[in-house]
Amino acid sequence: MITDFLLALLLACIQGLTEFLPVSSSAHLLFPSLLFGAKDFGLVFDIAVHGGTLAAVIVYFKNDLMRLAQAWWPWANHRNQKDFNLGLNLIVATMPIVLMGLIFSDLIAERSASIESIAWANLIFAGLLWLAFKFSPQTKNLLGLTVLAAVVIGCLQALAIFPGASRSGMAITGALLIGLNLKDSSKFAFLLSIPTILGALILMVLKDSFVLTVDDLMILLTGFMGSAVIAFLTIKVFLQFVERIGMTPFVIYRLLLGLALLLL
Repeated sequence: MITDFLLALLLACIQGLTEFLPVSSSAHLLFPSLLFGAKDFGLVFDIAVHGGTLAAVIVYFKNDLMRLAQAWWPWANHRNQKDFNLGLNLIVATMPIVLMGLIFSDLIAERSASIESIAWANLIFAGLLWLAFKFSPQTKNLLGLTVLAAVVIGCLQALAIFPGASRSGMAITGALLIGLNLKDSSKFAFLLSIPTILGALILMVLKDSFVLTVDDLMILLTGFMGSAVIAFLTIKVFLQFVERIGMTPFVIYRLLLGLALLLL
């Protein structure tokens, strides 16, 4: 029987690895319970591992975030319009998932989805990702991103509230659909994760109060640190190699994953 510490570490690694890859984290988080009959650590553990992935993406993009903050600082002497526009597009692209989160808050709170529904979501959205990657002209960069394009990306990302869709996968799909090149599509999806994860964390914290033991704190620390380290490495490696490998390996993997889940 797997120990609580090893289970926490395993779940943290899965969360850190799959949060930023265009694959479904919810699908992969099924496997510990399927393989080991592992227990659910509950909402507080979700907060810890999502906090870890949030810390990772903030640290990785710290220079970009500093430029965005300077561009939006009300008393800045010199405002960089390109960074200001990027910040505006991130805000606009975040709005759809915020609205969807509020509308479907009860569904999200249940934290339950059938294996079959997650499998079909993987198959359908993997196909959509492949179409976007295959037929996108990929001629635009972040500097050419318009507010309307940000709305399209945000609406696609909003579908990720349904388990199996993949938040980063849907954001990359949306960015490719409006013609953004693959590397900038990935970068925008990762930057977009910051307000998205932060908003989700705030909702989770406000939903419940927690009484924790020392053992609980150790489990949470393991989840936070494990997901943070793995997420940082995932972002780094993914952005270095994404233009070489493209989206096809991820699409094939998600199709196989979806089929495997249907056969369970």
